[in-house]
Amino acid sequence: MASPGSAQRLEVVVEGDEGSARLDRVLAARLPDLSRSRLKALILAGAVSLKATQEATQIRDPAYHVASGDTITIEVPEAAPAEPKGEQIALDIVFEDDDIVVLNKPKGLVVHPAAGHETGTLVNALIAHCGASLSGIGGVRRPGIVHRLDKDTTGLMVVAKNDMAHASLSAQFADHGRTGEMRRGYMAFAWGVPGRHRGTVDAPIDRHPHAREKMAVRQGGREAVTHWEILESFAGRDGKPIASLIGCELETGRTHQIRVHLAHIGHPLMGDAVYGPHFKTKANQLGAESQATLAALGRQALHAYLLVLEHPRTGELLHWEAPLPEDLLLLQGALKAAL
Repeated sequence: MASPGSAQRLEVVVEGDEGSARLDRVLAARLPDLSRSRLKALILAGAVSLKATQEATQIRDPAYHVASGDTITIEVPEAAPAEPKGEQIALDIVFEDDDIVVLNKPKGLVVHPAAGHETGTLVNALIAHCGASLSGIGGVRRPGIVHRLDKDTTGLMVVAKNDMAHASLSAQFADHGRTGEMRRGYMAFAWGVPGRHRGTVDAPIDRHPHAREKMAVRQGGREAVTHWEILESFAGRDGKPIASLIGCELETGRTHQIRVHLAHIGHPLMGDAVYGPHFKTKANQLGAESQATLAALGRQALHAYLLVLEHPRTGELLHWEAPLPEDLLLLQGALKAAL
């Protein structure tokens, strides 16, 4: 049999020792990887054919009696993704009208269903909040979603409530302010202090060659541009620079872009277990309060604080800012206290 989830064509030759002549029971005996209910549904859907002589005949009766030597063909279609269900999950909505929803995403909230996260996602919450207006927009698994934040990144996101809004927002995100007015700003607490006040990382990003869950700067990858500037710097117990608060604006929107780019220039995000694990020992240079606060953070210290876009219907330029969440405010305060 092919791997689960792939399209398959299966053939079974009836041997006569299956314990019953009924089609459904013969198939159940020969194909234990398919449940009885799944086999019955396939039979009723016309996916099962019987080749008793030279011609194959479609069989839609689960109780049909087969004979030894008969060849049964089963077309098992690729499994379609289940449509997400609405769930009552509290949302911090900062703006909403008939076309868009802008929300402040908390840490720990996955944006859309995926393997290991079939429920409890932002999409589940949006379906419950918006109802049928999201149906069909952006695909079954991602209705209304035009961009995403990592599970443990907090901050501003916009969601489309209809096809017109989805098309407009998708175009704006693809352009990323090159010809329009869109802006996306982040606050990042990073290890170390860059040697200049501001700069740009222009480095292509692709899948990591060995760790598929990671991204990496790689030649031949997709264009990725991040503009950054130092907003604040912090000293360690010895009075030397140890960390900085960096403001980042995206010119492109690649997966993990800020996390990868800051790590690439030697300043990974504090708390980032994926791209900055080799910086763990630097925590020993922090004050006791900063060490405790960082340990309690349990996530990368990244917050999407700024979102500027053109309203998809009116063209009005809209601007939102979300202050640092409590856990990052605590981190900022603890780092300042070490001065």
